[in-house]
Order: sequence, then structure tokens, then C-alpha cells
Amino acid sequence: MLLQFFTWIENTSVGEAIRGSLWLFPVIESFHLLALAVIGGAILIVDMRLFGVILPGQPVRQLARDAQPFLVGSLIVMLISGVLLFTSEATKCYDHDAFWVKMACLAAAILFTFTVKRRVTNAGDGGVNPRWNKIVAVVSVALWSGVGIGGRWIGFS
Repeated sequence: MLLQFFTWIENTSVGEAIRGSLWLFPVIESFHLLALAVIGGAILIVDMRLFGVILPGQPVRQLARDAQPFLVGSLIVMLISGVLLFTSEATKCYDHDAFWVKMACLAAAILFTFTVKRRVTNAGDGGVNPRWNKIVAVVSVALWSGVGIGGRWIGFS
């Protein structure tokens, strides 16, 4: 049943247009990768601060608040461009372990970022045990790295 859904998505006019165009896929992919770079920066600056590696004088709460528009904006661009890319090769994705790894990491990363990590950053400096800050930072980097690695795995295999 899921394969039928993926096949239907691939055969939509959007999927066929992207697949049939010489330039659409690379242009959409460029936006996707640029958004990945922006979200990577927004995630890493806060996580490295949580880990205690950079910006020791910058309050965690304020840094997270300043990074939030970049995080949300790039996530929206990534999701839209990712759906468009997916429509052009949905059946390839269905049979590809990397796609499922990426989707699992993406779901976990989004959930973690907007729940656990948000609570820790909103608590601010001293509001959470410093060990928890480091654990949250490591988990966040691992999950978002899984998204990026999964995506590259899809593209290169």
C-alpha cells in the first residue's frame, strides 16, 4: 500500500515535471542544500554554546532566541524543497534505506529540537545541570547530522 502511494506521488504532474526537466531538480536541490547549511549553522552555534565550547559570555537563552528565525525559516525551505525532490524520485526513496534513516532522524531531530532542546535553552544559564546541556548538544548534533548524512547517502547511491 505504501509503495502504491509512493508510485502515485512520483507520477503526479509535479513529480513528472521535475524529473523531466534538465534544471528543476538541481535548482531545487540547491535551495535544499543552502537551507541545510543555514539550519546547520543555527543548530551548531546553539549546541556548541550548550556544550561550553564557544561564546561563554553569551546567554544561552538569548543565543537560541536569535538563532530561532534562521532555524525555522531554513527548516521550512528544507521541508518544501525536500517534498519537491521526493516527488521526482519517490519509488527510489521507497527502496532506499538512507531515505528511511533520514526521515527517522528528521522526525526525531524536529521533535527533540522543539521540545527537549527548547526547554533546556529556555531555562537559560544555570537553569539546567551543565551535564544536561552537553547531553542535549550532543544528541542534537547527532540527530541533525543523521539528516544530512542520510540525504547525502541518498544522493550518492
